[in-house]
This record gives sequence, structure tokens and C-alpha cells, in this order.
Amino acid sequence: MIVYREQPSLPAPASQTTIVGWMRRNLFSNWVNGIITLVLLYLAVPQIWHVIDWAFINSDWFGDKKEQCVSGGACWIFITNRLNLFIYGFYPQTEYWRVNWVYLLTALQVLALVYPKTPKKTYLSLFFFVIYPFIVFYLLYGGAFGLEVVDTNKWGGLMLTLLLGIVGTIAALPLGILLALGRRSEMPIIRSLSIVFIEFWRAVPLITVLFMASVMLPLFLQGDVNMDKLLRAMIGIILFESAYVAEVIRGGLQAIPKGQYEAAKALGLNYWKSMGLIIMPQALKITIPSLVNTFIELFKDTSLVTIIGLFDLLAVTKAGLADPKWLGFSTEGYVFVALVFWVFCFGMSRYSLHLEKRLHTGHKN
Repeated sequence: MIVYREQPSLPAPASQTTIVGWMRRNLFSNWVNGIITLVLLYLAVPQIWHVIDWAFINSDWFGDKKEQCVSGGACWIFITNRLNLFIYGFYPQTEYWRVNWVYLLTALQVLALVYPKTPKKTYLSLFFFVIYPFIVFYLLYGGAFGLEVVDTNKWGGLMLTLLLGIVGTIAALPLGILLALGRRSEMPIIRSLSIVFIEFWRAVPLITVLFMASVMLPLFLQGDVNMDKLLRAMIGIILFESAYVAEVIRGGLQAIPKGQYEAAKALGLNYWKSMGLIIMPQALKITIPSLVNTFIELFKDTSLVTIIGLFDLLAVTKAGLADPKWLGFSTEGYVFVALVFWVFCFGMSRYSLHLEKRLHTGHKN
């Protein structure tokens, strides 16, 4: 009697797993792809080398004035000399430590939330979304615990960009979920109001919303009420973004099979329990790519607040370029801004992919 025993799988050949193997599969799989690859390399390599030479090799990094830029490459002295302005805006220099604490605490909490093995993450989330915003407000604005008051017209730079992006994201998500549920509600009044709200904000450009929030909103308030300009911009961004989030969530709800709703009813769950325990978790997992894409767009759109007099990272850079002492360095300024936005947006997209794999969304074959 012959007994066949299954042998362990052998590793792939080295020629298939190394860089050479990857190039053979993706760049030189046949003679046509090989020719295309060589032509593209011939066209791209000189340009890439020119950028590297301009940005790193023949560039100036440290100094106090533009006359020290003598290498002929990029003059990063403009960036390093005004780095505090880009990071803190017009915040008083003696109070930088308050902004630094906000940066540090926010980074630590975000890392703890995204780390899968963090214990008691529910309590940490409640603290981050409910209590921590008040801590940030009193740290940045002051007026309590002996902290000096720093008006919001001095907030700017990267601090303001991150503040608008994070606040807009955190506030727009729950409001968008409620609007999506309202649009699918069986109550005609709730459904009609949700549809009108969503379609109104989606039909108006964000730049118009910001103008409206800055100019028109105070007209609807009582004469003795003076709403801060930054708060008005935040309200406009949140309402605008919540309409887009609502449509993304609605798409996820429609993708859930009808059997899931029937199973929730069969378990005797009421509407809110079935949505919170069964339907909404599945819908949120399905919509992760679209939600992250929406939040990335929001983060980039925060640069539009410059039109209403708020000095975010882009506005601060443009103000620095208008300084007579630093004329002619717009390329370095805009490259720096683009790099900062790319780092945050790329980080969000990478975490989105990680989250999809970890949660096993099931919408990929």
C-alpha cells in the first residue's frame, strides 16, 4: 500500500521575490512593456535628477536673509527662517508651549486610538470626542486657569489648518449619520427635511458657504450677539461636510442586504438598537474608502478660509511671500505647503487601507 504524504510548500524562487523578480513581472514582462519602460525611464530620469539637484544637492538650508541663497538651487532658508510662522501663525511666541501641548496630546491620543491593542479604547474615545475639545479650547484661547487670552485672529498656520480639519471631521460624521438615517426614515417630515438640508448644502460651493457664514450669518443673530469669525467658518464647514457624509453613509445603508434588517427585527430589536448594533457598523465598514476620501477633501478645502480673512497654512505662506525681504521664493513656499498637505492626506489614505484589511470589510473579492 502506497501512502502519499503532503509535503510542505516550498518558498517562491528568489528570482520571483527579489527586486529583479518584481521588475521582471511588472516592467519587463514582455518586449512591448520593456520598450515602454525604457522610454519612460529615458524621459523621466533627467527630470527627476533635476528636481533632486534643485531641492537637495544645490540648495541652501540655513541663514537669515535671502542674499545667503547663492547655490542656485532651492532656497529653503525662506522656510526655515519663517518656520514658526508656518506652524503657529501669529500666536504669541511666549505662549508657544500651549500649542505644543495641544500638538503632543492630540498626537498621543490619535496614536492610542488607531493602535488596535489599546486597552479601554471606548473610554478614551469618549474623552477624545467629548472632554478633550474643551481642554484644547482653554489651552489655545485661555481665559481660565491663569492662561492669557489669545484671540482667534492670532491663530493661524498649520495649527489652524489642523484645527479646522479635525473639528470638521469629528463634528460632520455624527451629523451626517443622523441625516442619512433621516433621509431613509419612514416619517415624511423627517425625510423631507433631511432631503432639503442635504440637497441644499451639496448644491452650494464651499467658498460660497464660507462667505455666507462670514457675512450673512451675523445678520440672523441678535444685535448684542457677536459670533467669532473662526466659529462661523467652522459652522459652515461642518454643515457643508455633513451633507456629503450623509450621502456616503446612505450609500452604505443601501448596500446592506435586506436580510440584515429582517434579522434585526427577528431578534426583537427596536430601530435604534438594530441600527447601532447591526446595520450601521456594517455600513460604516463598507463606506470606509468613501468616508476617508471625503475627509481628505475637507482637509484640503480648509485652505479656502483665506478668503474670509483666516490665516491658515496657505494664507500664512502667501503672506510671507509678499514680504519685500523674501520676494521671488514662491516655488519653495508652495512646495512646502504641498508637502505638508501630502503628508497628512497620504497618512489618512494609508490608515484607511489598514483599517479595511483589519476589519475585513468583505466588499472585495
